[in-house]
Amino acid sequence: MGDGQKGILAMIGACVIWGLSPLFFKQLVEVPPGEVLAHRTIWSCLFFGGVLLVQGRLGEVPRLLRQRFGVVVLASLLISTNWFVFIWSVQVGRAMEASLGYYIFPLVAVLLGALVFGERLRWGQWVAVGMVCSAVVVLTLGLGVLPVVALVLATTFGLYGMLKKRLSAGPVVSVTAEVLLLAPVAMLWLLWLHGGDAGLPYPPRTLGLLALSGPLMTAVPLMLFSYATRRVRLATVGLVQYLNPTLQFCCAVFVFGEPFTPWHAGAFGLIWVALALYSGQSLMQDRAERRRV
Repeated sequence: MGDGQKGILAMIGACVIWGLSPLFFKQLVEVPPGEVLAHRTIWSCLFFGGVLLVQGRLGEVPRLLRQRFGVVVLASLLISTNWFVFIWSVQVGRAMEASLGYYIFPLVAVLLGALVFGERLRWGQWVAVGMVCSAVVVLTLGLGVLPVVALVLATTFGLYGMLKKRLSAGPVVSVTAEVLLLAPVAMLWLLWLHGGDAGLPYPPRTLGLLALSGPLMTAVPLMLFSYATRRVRLATVGLVQYLNPTLQFCCAVFVFGEPFTPWHAGAFGLIWVALALYSGQSLMQDRAERRRV
């Protein structure tokens, strides 16, 4: 098996884990989302720290914090907000709206690239962004409420990705630095809630799931994603990553039984057409660049 095939399998593995994550977090519905976030942060920090220690790269974390402390702080606030809103949305029965957020995230990222970095958008990308805006309007008018969860998830993840462009460190090192900053706050939160018995009010199965939230839901898919991006063209990565919100959508509708109204159908239909247009444009651009090379 070549590196390209291994990369695609790694990308599929990462997206499957993230896409099925609602099933995981639904098992923790008895634990408030703030506590789930705290455990996810602490166990991610321990796991990533162990990985870097084995690799002999642990010293890269304090170096990154010295060089880009402000950026890492902002990134940690954005990713923790994203994680919290996602966990909360699954627990309260709004997983479908969360999947919508991850569907529109790539187009939010494209728009941020144009506004912040001055990247030029092709006509198809502008049309796709316009269709996403139309989908938000359709949901807002149809349901009488703004899809806040979707917008918060897409925006925080888009801004997070924008900040990551400013960091020269690899994804494992940068995420380790982010959760390292958040870990003391998470520990203080758990101690304030439970005193010296942090986490003990829950049965062993729940504690086991909380401990796995770091390695399984965060570390493993991130490392698979990082492995894939080094071996697969970005256009392919962009296409495969839509597996993530598609699986989240399927979990919400077919497993959790969340309502799927005609307004949802209209909004998701616009999003899917927009993504098809955007992906087609990206593939044509990728092929043109390969021909020039």
